Amino acid sequence: MAIEKLKIEEFLALGAGAPMFDVRSPGEFTHASIPGAYTFPLFTNEERAAVGTLYKQSSREAAIKTGLDFFGIKMRRMVEEAEQIIQQHPIGNRPAAEQTVLVHCWRGGMRSAAIAWLLDLYGYRVYTLNGGYKSFRNWVMETLANPGPIQVLGGYTGSGKTDLLQVLKNRHAQPVVDLEGIAHHKGSAFGAIEMPPQPSQEMFENRLAIAIHQIRCIPAYTQTPIWMEDESQRIGSVNLPSFFWEPFRQQPVLFLEIPFEERLAYLARTYGKLNKGDIASAITRIQKRLGGLEAKTALGCLVEGNITECFRILLRYYDKKYEKSLLQRENAARQVQNFSLTSVDADQNAQSILQGQMTIQ
Repeated sequence: MAIEKLKIEEFLALGAGAPMFDVRSPGEFTHASIPGAYTFPLFTNEERAAVGTLYKQSSREAAIKTGLDFFGIKMRRMVEEAEQIIQQHPIGNRPAAEQTVLVHCWRGGMRSAAIAWLLDLYGYRVYTLNGGYKSFRNWVMETLANPGPIQVLGGYTGSGKTDLLQVLKNRHAQPVVDLEGIAHHKGSAFGAIEMPPQPSQEMFENRLAIAIHQIRCIPAYTQTPIWMEDESQRIGSVNLPSFFWEPFRQQPVLFLEIPFEERLAYLARTYGKLNKGDIASAITRIQKRLGGLEAKTALGCLVEGNITECFRILLRYYDKKYEKSLLQRENAARQVQNFSLTSVDADQNAQSILQGQMTIQ
């Protein structure tokens, strides 16, 4: 059965249902990968370095021979590992000839060719990615530079924007991309508390591009604005790349106007459950911007267990910071649509916003 090379769009479409094997080294995979791919390295990090050195300093032929020495003793084990992975998929109970597998390396060269040959020999229907992971990265940058229309959801800290986006997605079938969820960070000095480790910059971009692509593949959503929360360019340790950030800042903002005390109560409920040591560390990190006296007072309230007064100080700081950011948008008066709400209730607010948009249209 012939091994077929696919363009990136075809490869990703098949990847929605078929296992994808990333045959680059473990180090390459750990840094970043195509979301959903399995690490299936042809070489270890050390073996890859040895083969690469031979390729550069000796010859292509010498590198291939050494590569075959490494590969030959692994072939049976790799077939058995592939079987275990494939059995986790719906196609796993079919004969090998009816099972589709996807394979890619860095540039679509010898590493993916070797694994594709092995799996094809065993009987699988094998497809490789033309241009490899490098072509995927080019696709990521193109996708992020051209995401289509976006509806930015703005609002001061404590407005429950993340909760609201989840309700819009899960209960109202709205297209939503959760930037903070993809970044594993809530976007403030407190954003890393009880969150998983952040992805690398490259992996963040990969996940964001895939999230946008999955929405744009749905016929009803090809030109529908995607809901995203208003963010600074930097979210924790990762950045919205400038080729995405600049058009993002030009998108219309639906700004939630929720009373200060309502937002404060929401923050006290939400952050009051967190470890006080983590909260204290976050306050310390912003004490220069917050002001020495305000930081000291906030820390004192935290020690006394007065979460509400602690966050009253912090909320005033973040309100001023966000207001400044909002005014820095070009044509801010034209871009920002204020939407008055009485509470931080995601279900109620989702209905109000969607009804309000229909009225405006």
